[in-house]
Amino acid sequence: PKTDIVFLKVHKSASSTVMNILFRFGETHNLTFAFPIGGGNQLFYPRHFLARFVEGFSPSSPQRFNILCHHMRFLQPEVHKVVSSSAFYFSILRNPVKLMESSFAYYKGASAFSRVRSLEEFLRQPYHYYSPTDGDRHYARNLMTFDFGFNPDGEVSDERVKLMLKAIEASFDLLLISEYFDESMVLLKEMLCWDLDSVVSFPLNIRDSSTKSPLSDTVVEKIKDWNRLDWEIYTHFNRTFWERIDRDIGRERMQQEVKALRERQGELARTCLQGMGSVAPKHIKDSSLKPLQHGSARILGYNLKQGLDKETEHMCRRLVTPELQYSSALYKKQFAQNLP
Repeated sequence: PKTDIVFLKVHKSASSTVMNILFRFGETHNLTFAFPIGGGNQLFYPRHFLARFVEGFSPSSPQRFNILCHHMRFLQPEVHKVVSSSAFYFSILRNPVKLMESSFAYYKGASAFSRVRSLEEFLRQPYHYYSPTDGDRHYARNLMTFDFGFNPDGEVSDERVKLMLKAIEASFDLLLISEYFDESMVLLKEMLCWDLDSVVSFPLNIRDSSTKSPLSDTVVEKIKDWNRLDWEIYTHFNRTFWERIDRDIGRERMQQEVKALRERQGELARTCLQGMGSVAPKHIKDSSLKPLQHGSARILGYNLKQGLDKETEHMCRRLVTPELQYSSALYKKQFAQNLP
């Protein structure tokens, strides 16, 4: 199994669920994480990543970390300084239309969104609300482009798009697609030589559907147009994703693998969860399992079954622990000897 991994955690793209998978794998195999200094949950995002943002990094000591997966704005030469040269790089993408709808609900306080009532209103005259000089502009335009380290306000020429796609292809071994999450996990498992249980998960940091709004065709087209760079990235890598499945696994075996993954997930849900699924924040009984609530989104969580034996409880708890709590527990574990 591969143990040196860089995951570019793209916002609002099922990346918290992927992070939980990496946390569990790293904890099980006693791997080291490249934590933000002071144990925060972002590597000084939205600045471009620098090696010195990582706790315990020192240019004079060649210590390398196994897993780098906290939010960052990608800058490969700096990432190279903290992980092994053979590390596996991957990320996950999401349809920019859904991404923008989600971003609008989640980052309602961002400068570009704070003065509008709806996404429609924003898209009618985006430049009335959006300024390329705002420090939080990236939440409102080409968010994936920004996370990959590029300029979200760059012109959209064929030449520029080609260079951007080439650069991403040169840096990353695999790009997953959040709309095909289960297929993505099967592909990831294959590439990392992991077992099935390592990639089973319950969806984390997801919104209550009551806060999601359907979009008209006109709005969909406006979103694609406004996020043209993201759209180019997404359509290109959605295509190569399926090409890779056809080349490395085949559709028939993929179907069987996905079926096995879903069956295992169902089995774990029956073992671990009260009521089999996620619940609204107000119904989460154990406050240590409550996800951070943000913007106008209502983030769902889980209740564990009572009376589980110790080992099962530990396994189940790890599956449903929200990102911030899990990250903080792992940070304390990794730096136990240094903490006052």
